[in-house]
Amino acid sequence: MLSKACVYGLRSSLFLASCKGDGYTSIREMSDQLDISFHFLTKILQELTGAGLMESHKGPKGGVRLTKAGSEVSLYEIVAAIDGTELFTECALGLPGCGVKKPCPLHDKWAGTRDGIRQMLEDTNLLELAEKGKKQNLRITEDGGFEWI
Repeated sequence: MLSKACVYGLRSSLFLASCKGDGYTSIREMSDQLDISFHFLTKILQELTGAGLMESHKGPKGGVRLTKAGSEVSLYEIVAAIDGTELFTECALGLPGCGVKKPCPLHDKWAGTRDGIRQMLEDTNLLELAEKGKKQNLRITEDGGFEWI
């Protein structure tokens, strides 16, 4: 449902929300900690920077950081910045014009699910997930080796 880039965008945003202070975090450090290709992560972070969700700084103490507090960034904003909003408006079968007047066979079931997913993403912020991750020692890497910083 979400692209790999979007999943990595969510994980990297969560990583930043869990960092102490408001300094910049090295993209190389994030890449290593999250086990994401440096070049792929850089492209994803450029998209999030372009959407105004992150800002970057070059140099030895450079990197990226969130432009707002984690409590002010919803998961929906990240998904929309990377994958767009079509997931929340288009037909699950890809049929043009699908809607209440001309529904596809899956329309009624998909519309409710789609709206529920959108609502969950809008209602969930990065800080909420970062705090839950710290409290319950949850992982955001494949091997579980992520340490909350």
